[in-house]
Amino acid sequence: MPGIDKLPIEETLEDSPQTRSLLGVFEEDAAAISNYVNQLFQAMHRIYDAQNELSAATHLTSKLLKEYEKQRFPLGGDDEVMSSTLQQFAKVIDELSSCHAVLSTQLADAMMFPITQFKERDLKEILTLKEVFQIASNDHDAAITRYGRLSKRRENEKIKAEVTEDVYTSRKKQHQTMMHYFCALNTLQYKKKIAMLEPLLGYMQAQISFFKMGSENLNEQLEEFLTNIGTSVQNVRREMDCEVETMQQTIEDLEIASDPLYLPDPDTTKFPVHRNLTRKAGYLNARNKTGLVSSSWERQFYFTQGGNLMSQARGDVAGGLVMDIDNCSVMAVDCEDRRYCFQITSFDGKKPNTLFFLFQWICTINNISKQIYLSENPEEIAARVNQSALEAVTPSPSFQQRHESMRPPVQSRPPAARTSSTGSLGSESAALSALSLDSLVAPDTPIQFDIISPVSEDLPGQAKTSGQLGRRTNPFGESGGSKSETEDSILHQLFIVRFLGSMEVKYDESPDVVYETMRQILAARAIHNIFRMTESHLLVTCDCLKLIDPQTQVTRLRFPLPNVVLYATHQENRRLFGFVLRTAAGRTESRQTSVCYIFESNNEGEKVLTDLEEQSRLIAASSRANQSSGEGQFVVLSSSQSEDSDLGEDGKKKRESEA
Repeated sequence: MPGIDKLPIEETLEDSPQTRSLLGVFEEDAAAISNYVNQLFQAMHRIYDAQNELSAATHLTSKLLKEYEKQRFPLGGDDEVMSSTLQQFAKVIDELSSCHAVLSTQLADAMMFPITQFKERDLKEILTLKEVFQIASNDHDAAITRYGRLSKRRENEKIKAEVTEDVYTSRKKQHQTMMHYFCALNTLQYKKKIAMLEPLLGYMQAQISFFKMGSENLNEQLEEFLTNIGTSVQNVRREMDCEVETMQQTIEDLEIASDPLYLPDPDTTKFPVHRNLTRKAGYLNARNKTGLVSSSWERQFYFTQGGNLMSQARGDVAGGLVMDIDNCSVMAVDCEDRRYCFQITSFDGKKPNTLFFLFQWICTINNISKQIYLSENPEEIAARVNQSALEAVTPSPSFQQRHESMRPPVQSRPPAARTSSTGSLGSESAALSALSLDSLVAPDTPIQFDIISPVSEDLPGQAKTSGQLGRRTNPFGESGGSKSETEDSILHQLFIVRFLGSMEVKYDESPDVVYETMRQILAARAIHNIFRMTESHLLVTCDCLKLIDPQTQVTRLRFPLPNVVLYATHQENRRLFGFVLRTAAGRTESRQTSVCYIFESNNEGEKVLTDLEEQSRLIAASSRANQSSGEGQFVVLSSSQSEDSDLGEDGKKKRESEA
């Protein structure tokens, strides 16, 4: 090691300028050492803090790995292989954590303690001695100045003795302080080498000890374990890369295939509607009433689950029940502020809000309403049912004969009972409860969606005379100078109606027949995109119902009033009403058939049926009056039927006499 510069302690008493100049050089060197050591101390303190943080983080990592088997993950939480592997890692990392804790202790003792002692003790001692020496030097200069100002003419022994004592004391103090200060500066030249080398030596010895402990813990068995884990990681990475490549290819294929579907109205020729769905899910807009006349649309996620329509708001964990769509009916409706809307009406008459229309929703809900989803092959059965519905759209050849049979026969057996729109099920409910919906309406029954007008088609077996087919009917009961069809054909009221459809029914003794017919006709219209309806004037007379063309005033259809055995309005939508007509199957057949006709009125459908009920009461009274003459009789089954069943024979006779 090269020689070390020193301050001459022997020259401290002389205190020459050369000595003071050399002292300034040593003081400058001490300041540089102090600045450098402070920076080195901060760097080593960061190492020590980082090692303490590493030790704490390693211990926390080991603790978390041990708690992995206690976690409950939604996916893959029961992987025993992963759990055992992490437990093995936790054991090794726990041992490493102990090694890091030992390393932290060694760094504190061998690295931080020496440099801290040098910084806090030796460097501060130099600064203290420098201040003391500066004070002593200033006191000595002041004492010498006072001594030099003593007067020679007027010597005062006492003052001279005091000043001499001050010079002696200050010079002695300066000399002693300067010697100790020189000694400390000379010693600093040795300590600065020790203060930098000793902490570094302690740091390296601590690291060597740490690595020795690590080599003892990381034995060959652990190396084999790490090799196996590395192989497993590479296998998982390769599998992940293959899966990512597959997903990327799937994304590209879906983007190409779904590009036309991004349009709000895809081309149905390229993407035909799937009519055989029994499950459907997607976002729809539901109308919610916010006031008496105001409403708002709310976008929600809807899906079908079994026979239920469910809704789920964004962010909710599960969905909620909207309605039971078993045996429901669905139809398209017009909305002023939304396109493509449909409305679902349940079998019990309850209906939800109007929903935004998607055609596949109508097909799916219609399939679910028939409970196709309960079968083993729902899509196959749905395809067969939809094919039957498609064939039902084709007009039946026997439809014209059916209309011909609606003409009043010369002699026919009157119906046994008739019910009104307000009539209760009464005793018929028990009989109907044992019947299914399929027993009310035949599954393969054709549906007629339009009226065959006598203006365009001739009825088979009838001559087209001016009095029967081509004659116009005056809606006010006048015949334009000619006599009306019958003397007692008096108009009760005129209604504006639209014909929705008709179909043959098996059962004609309960309003459920009308409800089920409404459901099937509305569903068939929605499935086949049939939205056009024929508007007519419904004329109610005392002997028949007439459908009159509003433009030409030609009678399109005529329904004899005695043959109307049942009529009812929709339980929820009062504008929908229908009636069942019981007629002969043909002129050469004696078999009775029942056909249900469904209409939509501008006003309440109950008004039409109320007028029809009043005319039926008149006919019933006339029939009872002519009973003795052998004419046919029929009974009106009104809202008081349930009361008649409790009155007995005397009560019934009394009620008939009052009527």
